[in-house]
Amino acid sequence: MATAARSNVESSAGQRIVGGVIGGIVGGLVFGMMMAMMGMLPMIANIVGSESAGVGFLYHMFNSAVIGAIFGLIPGYWVHNYGSGAILGLIYGAAWWVLGPLILMPLMLGMGGPQFGMALSPPMLMSLVGHLIFGFITGLVYVVYARRRASSARGPLGT
Repeated sequence: MATAARSNVESSAGQRIVGGVIGGIVGGLVFGMMMAMMGMLPMIANIVGSESAGVGFLYHMFNSAVIGAIFGLIPGYWVHNYGSGAILGLIYGAAWWVLGPLILMPLMLGMGGPQFGMALSPPMLMSLVGHLIFGFITGLVYVVYARRRASSARGPLGT
């Protein structure tokens, strides 16, 4: 039975990327709504020289699709069921929390380098929650896509 479940999510690198993009977009929509409610989108827009929440949301969604594609390409190789999708998604979300708001954003916004000292501040902990939710959703949607693709490739009679 484990072999059948495993074969449901295995696919080519191209299909893993597509699944990751779809997962990243769905996860990005949820995380983007959270950021909108917290008023964070104008700060995201600052990265591209804007203060518009709409620009911040578009930039966030672009990043979500790219980060999702990377999920599909690399961790997606090891995703074989909902459990592995969820766990690898959570780990991936946590890794992007470190890379994004603690390292890359401070560098891109001229804040003087990584902000590890701020990691336990309330805004950063909310960001961690958002990144974990993003990764969790990305991993689960990735599995849904891969399983649907695998079952449609077998045909209506399982051939």
